[in-house]
Amino acid sequence: MSQKPCGCSSGPMPEVTFSTFILSLASSALVHLGEVPSPDTGATEVDLPLAKHSIDVLEMLHDKTQNNLDDQERKLLEGILYELRLKFVIKCGPNCECLSGKERKPA
Repeated sequence: MSQKPCGCSSGPMPEVTFSTFILSLASSALVHLGEVPSPDTGATEVDLPLAKHSIDVLEMLHDKTQNNLDDQERKLLEGILYELRLKFVIKCGPNCECLSGKERKPA
């Protein structure tokens, strides 16, 4: 997509669905876990408190949408939560002492 002088992108935006919303939150968590580069800077940074916040938002959505999702949406959300939790514990360790400060570390 090319950038217009007004700052908006040309081209269609993806359709807003529950699944695209979940994938957007998961992408943010992956950026904060240092798994993918930031789309803004291109740099890879680890910010575990922000990663945990994104995971917590996904967990809250999972709890609040219980029995209201179709099978595909439920499997997507549960699979993403599993993968993100695993990556978080690998980065932070089981005691999560790294959450005591909000410092950013290069990946």
